Amino acid sequence: MKHPFRSVSGMLTATLLASALVALTAGTAKATKVCYAFQDLSTGFWVAGHKAIVGTLTDNGVEVVELNGGHDANRQLEQIKDCIAQGADGIILTADDGDSETTLVALAQESDVPIATFNRPPSDLSKGIIVVADNEAVARQAVEAMAAKAIGRFEGTGKKLHPLVLVGDLADPNAVKRREGFVNVINKYPNIFETPVEIATKWNSEVALAGLEAAITADPEIDFIFTSSDFLFPTIQSVLESHGKWKKTGEQGHVILGGLDGDDGACKLIRDGYVDSTGVQDVYLEAKLALDSIMAAIDSGDPRPNAIKLDPGFALSAENYDFKGAETWGCQVLDGK
Repeated sequence: MKHPFRSVSGMLTATLLASALVALTAGTAKATKVCYAFQDLSTGFWVAGHKAIVGTLTDNGVEVVELNGGHDANRQLEQIKDCIAQGADGIILTADDGDSETTLVALAQESDVPIATFNRPPSDLSKGIIVVADNEAVARQAVEAMAAKAIGRFEGTGKKLHPLVLVGDLADPNAVKRREGFVNVINKYPNIFETPVEIATKWNSEVALAGLEAAITADPEIDFIFTSSDFLFPTIQSVLESHGKWKKTGEQGHVILGGLDGDDGACKLIRDGYVDSTGVQDVYLEAKLALDSIMAAIDSGDPRPNAIKLDPGFALSAENYDFKGAETWGCQVLDGK
């Protein structure tokens, strides 16, 4: 579910990304063509990833063909076919769901074109280079940070908390794993939490708004909310404000809040005291892994590479913001670095 390179950490990021292509300077790089196929740039994570991938390839003399599928699977299929027909040396891909990824990865490999998927994995992990966050672990870390707050509250009141999770599109393997991370933490503390409410969002803010409004109306005691993507925090804010429940940490009635992505909005809300944690996907690491892997496959002449490259991620919270904020892509964006 937003990345310049000017700070020390930003310059380090740029250096790491550039190193992915250092072996392809004069001559070889200039003859290399890579298609970058994505679905949209509607969230900060995708904007940052796009800038990292396209900027680094271009800066190193690689011809980049950008293909925006616009959430149309058939359109993206035709774009990949055209890319292959035009003699691309490699493909970096993000599709809308795991099944579409599987189809497109198979198409590329059947045509002997190496392909890497960026952030969203295919359903079939046996083909292609798969770069993805460890979504279960990242979600679990974020919800554990929330649970620490919940345990403190329970010890003070003796009352179980009422959790709610905004689930993404379960056709997306990332959404499945994020839900799994949330559930694993809730199940770990049965004496602290009531049975959680699950709201399907389909990664759509309007769907999320309707579902969350209905849930809060039905159970005004909901006091623990995890969103599977940070882009839904404005939706959460609007619903909680309308019910008089948008409170800072430490204020009476504060709803414990957490999410996943590590975007600039989440960074600001943690800094301002409204959000308790977010699981951070390292967009720059994932971009580097995709670049390293696809260029290595092209350089070695391997048309059908297969490897899984995991971003372990981490949890950002008010408690660790002073040192983890500098490692969070969204906080870099927020600070204009």
